[in-house]
Amino acid sequence: MTATAMLYQFAHGRTGDKGNRSNISVIAYDARDFGHLVEHVTEDAVRTLFRDRQPTAVTRYLVPSLQAMNFVIDGVLDGGVNDALNLDAHGKALSFRVLQLQIPLPPRLAAPGT
Repeated sequence: MTATAMLYQFAHGRTGDKGNRSNISVIAYDARDFGHLVEHVTEDAVRTLFRDRQPTAVTRYLVPSLQAMNFVIDGVLDGGVNDALNLDAHGKALSFRVLQLQIPLPPRLAAPGT
């Protein structure tokens, strides 16, 4: 069995929103973990995470010089912050959902044989 942890243990997030688009950046705390995060925090993982909000597109941009990735998620804000009947459709709230993704422990932290 592979040991897992929450993404927020290895990265923090920054967000923005405009209209019906949210952009969520995930920034590794430790540069040694960036490759591992790239492997496990994918467009598919984020699309699945937000399937209840039915995004029309999820695009990931990598920024290796900052050990960061940026997800642009279209159609996820219920029409936009000003149009949404949702109590809090802002990207800031959505970033916490991403940071709660379960990912395998990075190799440097995994016990031998896991």
